[in-house]
Amino acid sequence: MASVAHCLYCFEALAADLEKYEPLNLTQVQNWWSRYSLRGELTGAQDKLEENSKALQNGADLEDGDEDPLEEVDSDEDQVVAPVPRSDLRLPSISRLQNVSPSTASTSSTPSSLSTTSSQAALGNTSKSSSNSSFFSFSRHSGSSPARKQEHPLFVTWNTVSSRGYKSLRGCIGTFDPLELASGLKSYALTAAYDDSRFSPISLPELPSLSTSVTLLTAFTPASDPLDWTLGIHGLRISFTHHGKRYGATYLPDVAVEQGWTKEETLVSLMRKAGWSGRSGEWKKVGDLKVVRYQGKKESVDYKEWKAWREWVEKEEQREMDM
Repeated sequence: MASVAHCLYCFEALAADLEKYEPLNLTQVQNWWSRYSLRGELTGAQDKLEENSKALQNGADLEDGDEDPLEEVDSDEDQVVAPVPRSDLRLPSISRLQNVSPSTASTSSTPSSLSTTSSQAALGNTSKSSSNSSFFSFSRHSGSSPARKQEHPLFVTWNTVSSRGYKSLRGCIGTFDPLELASGLKSYALTAAYDDSRFSPISLPELPSLSTSVTLLTAFTPASDPLDWTLGIHGLRISFTHHGKRYGATYLPDVAVEQGWTKEETLVSLMRKAGWSGRSGEWKKVGDLKVVRYQGKKESVDYKEWKAWREWVEKEEQREMDM
């Protein structure tokens, strides 16, 4: 499953390539993201602790008052309510936290593509991609012992985000070949940014307007018929022969739902993306139409989120150097 760290890593790869600096590797990004996330969780826990403290204080103020609302309740018998010591009201989770100091596909109006030439060609193109640490110390040069390598088919999508929040596709390329994530994500982050033939290469001034999405593909299954799949769950990879020529294309799982298409409309659009020019009602006449369904949950991050994380990382690096 794609993660926020994967998206941050794609931003890191593109920004470093555009701004000409050495990027963090995937292990470093994952470590820094873990620390950054923990910081946010501890801040939330501290806020909750303060709310509970105020609630307990309000209870103490009530006990010190001249009258207790419970005394106004009529009863045939005297009611005796044993007072509860305030220390007993402290939840175990609150007690543990009291001494903790906090440290805090594309989704677009344009369908995602398989690659710059996915309608006519196979996937797998590549392009011009090119310490002693503890839990609380991950320097730029850490990560010499990378985590267990994972391999996945993957897609990287770039979108531009308008001032009103509308997204427009800026590049989307991926591969069905399982790739090791560190090299695969970096390679396709740059390939999608620079080599999608539908768009000009992304430039440095565009960086603040971008968002990126990563989709890791799983569960490839041949469909029993062209409509044997579920909207919003399955992506499609099709292939067929028309007039002696072989065609193929794909849509990621989110495309059909974002476009508001039915299953048949999705299939016809995908066939046309592949290069077929027939009428909508004639798609069933196309010979040798094969459909493979797959799954993949997308994760997305925009520039502001990446920038906030990146600036925090730089401050932490400087702080650790000064220690």
